[in-house]
Amino acid sequence: MCGLSGIFDLRGKRNVDQALLKAMNRSQAHRGPDGEGYHFEPGVGLGHRRLAIIDLEGGAQPMFNEDESVAVTFNGEIYNFIEICDLLRARGHVFKTRCDTEVIVHAWEEWGEDCVERFNGMFAFAVWDRNQDCLFLARDRIGIKPLYYGVSEDGFFLFGTELKVLMGHPQFSRRIRDEAVEDYFAFGYVPDPKTIFEQAHKLPPGHTLRIGRNQNIPDSRQYWDVPFAPEVVARGDTLSEGMIVRLKEAVDRRLIAEVPLGAFLSGGVDSSAVVAMMGQLSDEPVNTCCISFGDPAYNESQFAQQVADRYNTHHIVREVESDDFSLVEKLPDFYDEPFADSSAIPTYRVCQLARERVTVALSGDGGDENFIGYGRHRWHAYEEYVRRFLPQAIRGPVFGALGRLYPKIDWAPKIFRAKSTLQAVARSSLEGYMHSVSIFPTELRKRLYSPEFFQRLGGYTAIEVFRDYAKDAPVKNGLPLIQYLDFKTYLPGDILTKVDRASMAHSLEVRVPMLDHTFVEWVSGIPPELKLKGREGKYCLKKALEPHIPHDVMYREKMGFAVPISKWFRGPLRQTLRDGVLGGTLGDSGYFKRSELERLVNEHQSGVREHSAILWALLMFEGSVRRISQPAEPVAPAPSVALASV
Repeated sequence: MCGLSGIFDLRGKRNVDQALLKAMNRSQAHRGPDGEGYHFEPGVGLGHRRLAIIDLEGGAQPMFNEDESVAVTFNGEIYNFIEICDLLRARGHVFKTRCDTEVIVHAWEEWGEDCVERFNGMFAFAVWDRNQDCLFLARDRIGIKPLYYGVSEDGFFLFGTELKVLMGHPQFSRRIRDEAVEDYFAFGYVPDPKTIFEQAHKLPPGHTLRIGRNQNIPDSRQYWDVPFAPEVVARGDTLSEGMIVRLKEAVDRRLIAEVPLGAFLSGGVDSSAVVAMMGQLSDEPVNTCCISFGDPAYNESQFAQQVADRYNTHHIVREVESDDFSLVEKLPDFYDEPFADSSAIPTYRVCQLARERVTVALSGDGGDENFIGYGRHRWHAYEEYVRRFLPQAIRGPVFGALGRLYPKIDWAPKIFRAKSTLQAVARSSLEGYMHSVSIFPTELRKRLYSPEFFQRLGGYTAIEVFRDYAKDAPVKNGLPLIQYLDFKTYLPGDILTKVDRASMAHSLEVRVPMLDHTFVEWVSGIPPELKLKGREGKYCLKKALEPHIPHDVMYREKMGFAVPISKWFRGPLRQTLRDGVLGGTLGDSGYFKRSELERLVNEHQSGVREHSAILWALLMFEGSVRRISQPAEPVAPAPSVALASV
């Protein structure tokens, strides 16, 4: 896993500031501690940071074709590179390395923009083709690896693996995008293709972008989408056998490495499934790691131990202290833009633990999106049942009134906390799901925003993100549509972003077998009634795994990966919260009514209401805005390094 960066002159062939690109590239040095490389020619500069995984000696980047007219800087892994390499050799291409990076160069020569359709992997890369005088960017189908781009005020196209690369350019505008602020306070992250900045974008998953001289930046081109085509008709044992064969193939593809390799083992279904497949494929005991919590409500380590014992893994467990809040101030530096998932803290810790023994770790991410595994999916199914039998003309007024009248009792057992469900049922399907996933419900956002900011939004609300994706979705309703929306928003925007930044902060590569695109395509064709049966999410996956994983691990309540921020905000972080949310950065930002900020803090800290998720989102926003407001550091003269090309 690596970091890439680059500068491309859109107006001509002005020389790229070499010291500047090197400084921008070194801002992501944590992604590649094993080396750096650069290529410069008139109008173009490419940078790279390397974490060596395959071909440790010969994989330096940027990498070139035979006559050095094509160069690539690449982040990720192409798992089927050996097969592609054999095919390209048969067509006359000459390879100098054993590295998957070189396959990209020759695949571009052979198939052009369609080369991405040949790759099975997680990737973000940039190809510079001197003969065609163009730059080509690509991102993997699911969005496992990030890629940001934007244009500086002096006409240079900038790109990088992390947003901080672009922020390092003194001519990059840090003007905040108003719509992104609204999106953030709905979702808890800024969904693709937006970023927090007006002048920067994320290349969406499954998209490419080709840029030439003297042109406006074109729209990106989509080359893949989750099909949700109802093709899987098998049932029972036949379906289970097919599931295990395909999952094992996806895991096997991700076991190629020339460095120590292991897996996260949380004690949940998905990570246990990956470890079970690894245990059956490996001749040696698998390295596994787990973090535990002192609070039994969050502690799954005993279930992880059952799987570790069954497969005789080299298992390590480390307890995270209940007051492990030392990362709170650092999180904005990792994510560059507002990010409100507090499980970023334990994710950082488990990556830190894994890196003590391995350089590559497999994870179970993607299981919930593939197999309808989130609790909100089950609640949405219940709500859809009501929507089918009661028209909106009745549902809206009746359930809307019930939702307004029902008390908000955060302290009660979940079965009695019906206010949110009643409010969701009163809405349309998309609006109801938005209400379920929102950190700040629509009414609270309207109440929180200042009149000036509300006016600047011009009627825009975050539901437009869902509407835009639903408009072109291959499925139009029901749980498959909700899964599709998760694949487009929550999975790349939250889950994969969280894991990428937390792992790369420790120079750890994380691979995700359940997001192998061939596996995703096949699973998407399984009818939803086989994924959610009654209250049991991931039903067909669990049935397939019954011979491989202890029963107690699979059939229990999902715990999640949470931290006790509610207690922190009433205890050790009490003053930190007040300083952050009520201090000058947010109070003077013009986005919020100060009276509403004070109400949220006071109600939570007095115990009257539970606002911890909302306050965490505000605290993370404050940290990001404060960081964004700091000017780019001046470029210092770079020490001499071995360059790929100059």
